[in-house]
Amino acid sequence: MTQRTHRGVAVECIAGDIAAQPDVEAVVNAANAELRSGGGVAGALHRAAGPGLEEECRPLAPIRPGQAVITGGHRLPNRWVIHCLGPVHGRDEPADGLLAACYRNALHLVEKQGIVSVAFPAISTGAFGFPMEAAARIALSTVLHELQHLTTVRLVRFVLFDPADALLHSRILAQLHDAA
Repeated sequence: MTQRTHRGVAVECIAGDIAAQPDVEAVVNAANAELRSGGGVAGALHRAAGPGLEEECRPLAPIRPGQAVITGGHRLPNRWVIHCLGPVHGRDEPADGLLAACYRNALHLVEKQGIVSVAFPAISTGAFGFPMEAAARIALSTVLHELQHLTTVRLVRFVLFDPADALLHSRILAQLHDAA
């Protein structure tokens, strides 16, 4: 695990399961437009949360790339789930801007709800095909930039299923933090 403190907020990168983060108030779902269960992060969170999550999501769908909406956590160990629709790489443009908007809009919901801790996956890097390194740079630089606008959050965690992806995020976090 790598952790850096930026503007009084701990930012960390770990390998793990996004659906098993009991010490954070909110987890972020790499959602599909219809906010339904699927593969990857969406499937893991929906399975762990139970059918109530999909029921609560139904009237909020569809969402657009870059958009974020919030629901309760249901049977997850987290109070909240923030659902973000990332861009499909090579189709949704401007992909970099839409991906940054996911993180920015999720953090705006965190602030609006008064959430203290949030865990993000690597949005758009699975079935949506965004290259991991580019996605990590966008995600981490956006989060570090947005921290100047936040007053409630004290922990932002990036949870990567693959340990190699967690190491990549850790390396980029260290570079961006040291350059700031």
